[in-house]
Amino acid sequence: MVLTKEYRVCMPLTVEEYKIGQLYMIARHSLEQSEEGEGVEVVENKPCEDDVHGKGQYTEKHIHLSSRLPYWVQAICPRVFYVIEKSWNYYPYTLTEYTCSFIPKLNVLIKTKYEDNNGTTDNCLDLSEEELKLRSVDHLDIAFDEFSPKHYKREEDPKFFKSIKTNRGPLVEGWRETDKPIMCSYKVVHASFEVWGLQTKVEDFIQRGIRDILLLGHRQAFAWLDEWHGMTLEDVRDYERQKQAETNEKVQAAGDGPTPNATGSNGRNTPTQDSD
Repeated sequence: MVLTKEYRVCMPLTVEEYKIGQLYMIARHSLEQSEEGEGVEVVENKPCEDDVHGKGQYTEKHIHLSSRLPYWVQAICPRVFYVIEKSWNYYPYTLTEYTCSFIPKLNVLIKTKYEDNNGTTDNCLDLSEEELKLRSVDHLDIAFDEFSPKHYKREEDPKFFKSIKTNRGPLVEGWRETDKPIMCSYKVVHASFEVWGLQTKVEDFIQRGIRDILLLGHRQAFAWLDEWHGMTLEDVRDYERQKQAETNEKVQAAGDGPTPNATGSNGRNTPTQDSD
């Protein structure tokens, strides 16, 4: 049985504002989390189109993370290990898939939609009756949910951050019921690892990891508000291309060279989007 969870993450922003903030956050976060030989390598970034959702942006990234895996996963993985992320962004709807050629039974599918409300839409992503029976809903609070000490920075804590440009923050108890503007990121995550004896353990590990990343990324998007607020889409695309080039160079610095077909560090990425 595929483990299905729906995460609802509220932000003191509008959906239109978050379109810029998300691009800024992902580009900066990817660079900060990368180091020599490990991190997020942008392989492809180009426009795409869908009959239902219209024009969007397709990206493919290779996430090099072997030393960051728990020991029981490292034991079965090769030294050079990466997860493939493919994302189709038709904002305010996105579809993201994670696979690994070394572990063909592993598949993670994330469907996302953004709405200007505080997480009250019961079936935002139009799940089937069968999917709704299997779904569990997790409301994340970027200010007051338990947060990993290893990633904690006071200047990125929504309980202390005050935006100079917008006068938003600090966030107080109950902010999701009182603050305006407010939006919600609805994310349905299907995690599947169909290997007898490891399925439950791996699927639980994946969901915990995704929850931690969602909490960190959304906290940062708010805490960095004054740095991206007022940017145009063209501004943030330029910033994104610059950071992607720096990130690729950092990841490839281990000496193994780029992943085949990877965009080099010359910054010639097609204007991008997205992960989640």
